[in-house]
Amino acid sequence: MALPLLERRLQATPDRPGVYLMKDARGNVLYVGKAKVLPNRLRTYFGSPANLPNKTRRMMGLVTDFECIVTDSEAEALILENTLIKRYRPRYNARLKDDKTYPYLKIDLSEEFPKVYITRRVAKDGARYFGPFASAGNVRKTMDLIKRLFPYRSCTKEITGNDPRPCLEYFINRCVAPCTGYASREDYAKVIQQVILFMEGDTEAVTQDLRQNMEQAAEDLEFERAAVLRDRIRSVQRVAEEQRIKVDANPISDMDLIALAQGGNETWVEVFFVRHNKLIGRDHFFMEGTQDYAPSLVQAQFIKQFYQNASVIPPRIMLQHPLEEDEIIGDWLRGLRGGAVRLACPQRGQHKALVDVVAANAIQGLEQHRVKWLDNADVIEDAMTELQEELSLPTEVRRMECYDISHIQGSNTVGSMVVFEDGKPRPAHYRRFKVKTVEGVDDYESMREVLRRRFKRLAAARAGGGSIQTEAGSEKGASWGIVPDLVLIDGGKGHLSAALEVFLEMGLDDIPLASLAKENEWLFVPHTPEPIVLPRNSQALYLVQRIRDEAHRFAITYHRNLRSKSSLRSPMDLVTGIGPKRKRTLLRRFGSLQGIREASVEDIASIPGLTRSIAIRLKQAV
Repeated sequence: MALPLLERRLQATPDRPGVYLMKDARGNVLYVGKAKVLPNRLRTYFGSPANLPNKTRRMMGLVTDFECIVTDSEAEALILENTLIKRYRPRYNARLKDDKTYPYLKIDLSEEFPKVYITRRVAKDGARYFGPFASAGNVRKTMDLIKRLFPYRSCTKEITGNDPRPCLEYFINRCVAPCTGYASREDYAKVIQQVILFMEGDTEAVTQDLRQNMEQAAEDLEFERAAVLRDRIRSVQRVAEEQRIKVDANPISDMDLIALAQGGNETWVEVFFVRHNKLIGRDHFFMEGTQDYAPSLVQAQFIKQFYQNASVIPPRIMLQHPLEEDEIIGDWLRGLRGGAVRLACPQRGQHKALVDVVAANAIQGLEQHRVKWLDNADVIEDAMTELQEELSLPTEVRRMECYDISHIQGSNTVGSMVVFEDGKPRPAHYRRFKVKTVEGVDDYESMREVLRRRFKRLAAARAGGGSIQTEAGSEKGASWGIVPDLVLIDGGKGHLSAALEVFLEMGLDDIPLASLAKENEWLFVPHTPEPIVLPRNSQALYLVQRIRDEAHRFAITYHRNLRSKSSLRSPMDLVTGIGPKRKRTLLRRFGSLQGIREASVEDIASIPGLTRSIAIRLKQAV
């Protein structure tokens, strides 16, 4: 951007708080930041590069434009900044990894017999939410634990109280069987209340309630029920003992403890949840784009993004690093909680010892995460740089998309699209395609169909002059509009030619394209007859092999699922006009598929709802 134009734009920017967006030549948002006074903050970016951190200097080499959004206060700017980071997921911002999809436990108290289930959306509907959890696996472990401790129902049937007998869960003490009337609505509500108290960490109230029920059962001579309750009390006490943590006798005994361990472009954030002086849970989260950021800034971004949708905000949050903007973040948290929130970075005493424990767990977690990966950030960066040089690509290979076709002799043909960003899988952007227009074995035409379906929206947006943003709206919809830095095809020259044909049809002449042939692991690019042969020990070769193998795995998995479903289909499923209801009616009338074969057209047509034409089609199919 020319200096005179830049200065005029900065002069036109009001001296007010707000949010600024840095953009590249394609209009992609590279960075979102907030400022108390917008022009003052923006001038720090456009001054001498020597005064900028390494990461900011690299970013400014790509910035060609900026946009400002004015707000009434710095607090509003903080909220808007967080919202825009989640929407665009800019490469140069520290951001929670896939934070949109964190799961919660939900108990809908408006139901007559509430269930406990997993949800990924928190609404103001009067239900109780617990979370967020870092993964579905973590929330399922919690569900398994509370299901072992408390006999709430896990079925989805309508509860009438008139069922003739309970299911197996009743006999193994995993449900109080309200379906049979063995437990009234009030009895079941007590079970759900115990679940809520346990999730809140109030195990003493839970054991007290269970003990009263046990004593009442003993007085009523219901010794078997009393024994079950006794065992349940012991189980809850055992879990409570495992959770116990040494916290001072401060009346505010609910707190979260947060510490982190930075590793390259990713940071492991560890959170301990303390309720009623007990450690009721711990979880870890990943922050992306944290390279060259100070730990306190990463911690601040985590707090803003994590607590925006958290179901519970405790009155105290103990931190590993002091916050630069603790006052504004504290005011924002108090507004969300509707009560006092204290942010503290303890320097001594019990709380400091607890934060140190959390920090040690963060370091250990990051080390274990590194061990699980066969490569590290430096190797990935080298691989992407090498690939860019070998393929003579105009930009860094930050986003790669790979496509594969899978079938058996032309049946159930499917395509897969997998995405790697910064050398790592991005499963949320994976897509699978059921090939619809190709019959028989034709890998080239199948590849054409898959690529047309993937890139038609991108081509349409360009033709219409629409902007293509990095990430906006829902994750699923936005991913179609992201321009890849490299499209990789699983196959040889023929597959590459088929892909190039589609790109030329759609006018996508600025998206790099290559194919990887399995036989010799050679790379082919358009308009170059000779293959690009990478050394066997090349990290770039390892990277493209890895994404190719992932595309193959994803395609094979989908193909097997379709094949499995098709093998279970009945010939009746192929007849137009026969759905599940008519299928059940036919089987009840004739007993089996053989019975339908032996029946006459007139017998089939006599069934209410079936016509003679449907009966003829059915006889031809079976």
